[in-house]
Amino acid sequence: MSESERDTRNIQSAVEALLFVAAEPVAAAQLAAALEVSPAAIDAALKELEESLLARGLRLQRHAGRVQLTTAPELAEAVEHFLGLEATSRLSRAALEALAVIAYQQPVTRPQVDAVRGVNSDGVMKSLLSKGLIHEMGRTDGPGRPILYGTSPYFLQHFGLNSLTEMPPLQLPEDEANGQHNEALKG
Repeated sequence: MSESERDTRNIQSAVEALLFVAAEPVAAAQLAAALEVSPAAIDAALKELEESLLARGLRLQRHAGRVQLTTAPELAEAVEHFLGLEATSRLSRAALEALAVIAYQQPVTRPQVDAVRGVNSDGVMKSLLSKGLIHEMGRTDGPGRPILYGTSPYFLQHFGLNSLTEMPPLQLPEDEANGQHNEALKG
């Protein structure tokens, strides 16, 4: 094993240890500063760690430029049983609709969610906030400065995703897709 390979493995082990003890998701720059290595070395170590974890019961989860160590989604039932947790509560259709709007259009305001769904989403938004699936991301500069919402790291855990890029592509209803295709042909 070459010295650079040994250094990479040492960095990977150190990154794994730091992520294990971190109480919340950590920025790669924070890991680089803690280990006094370059951000590129951290990125390489994270990539290798992510690949090595695929054969184990842990995963790297990425969200908003941060990374954390989580249990593998396929082992959720075993973990819940071991910890004596009740099965996760099911989300209502309204909650799933609002969550989909937020996930695909984030950051988004409640009035924007209402406009897509065609109904008031106050109760649903409160429920999603209390479940920790969404969080406030700031405010817009528009009138009334409405709150901007986005998905939380728990959203990724709940749905077994490592990052938002793993979400399925958004597919428009056939009528809308054909209308947009026809408009593109006209233009």
